Amino acid sequence: MSLVATAPPTGDAVRRGPGRPRDEELDAQILAGALALIDEGESVTVRRLVQRSGATRAAIYRRWPSLTALVAAALDVGRTVPPDIPLDGDLRECVQAAMFGGQSVSVVGYSEERFRQRIRLAMADRDLQKAYWASHVVRRRVALERALATGIERGILREGLDPATCFDLLAGVVYYQLVVRGAELSDPVVWQRCQDAFDIAWRGMLAVADPLNGAEDGDLYR
Repeated sequence: MSLVATAPPTGDAVRRGPGRPRDEELDAQILAGALALIDEGESVTVRRLVQRSGATRAAIYRRWPSLTALVAAALDVGRTVPPDIPLDGDLRECVQAAMFGGQSVSVVGYSEERFRQRIRLAMADRDLQKAYWASHVVRRRVALERALATGIERGILREGLDPATCFDLLAGVVYYQLVVRGAELSDPVVWQRCQDAFDIAWRGMLAVADPLNGAEDGDLYR
């Protein structure tokens, strides 16, 4: 069951043209209204958004092509696109720092409470899940996937590896802790488990053999 109540576009449902100035204050007001409804477990409808945010129907439809897209944007509030990962140092350290540099906030992008809320809504609404992936998740993967691709090109990581699959592998353990185990990343045991899983995955991705099987120790972490 979806918490996004779909409605056919009206005459007001016109997407904001590329030349139209964006009213960021009103955008934030609408998104805050959507988040408030979500926090209360209410379906997000245009009528409720108008009442909660004070924005007009026309203003809402000008900014988002659908309520699903609006809810996806609301769930992404507070997240940013990661900067490029420096590639002039130790690749492993750079990738690990990009993923785990600041405990749970760096890994999932915002508070665990908001993360769990997004997972709950996305699992209940496949359209929302796909919209959130296409509009928000994909662009945040670019920096890390580019770093992994560079590692493959330089011969640090195995030839033929798919950077996107490697990303899924490295991030998957974190999602498993939160979604399946119901754990908290602030727990030192859970945090160490994520670090250990990263080490295991990284060894499997390396173009050189594990040092236990004859490779030089220095090669393992280059």
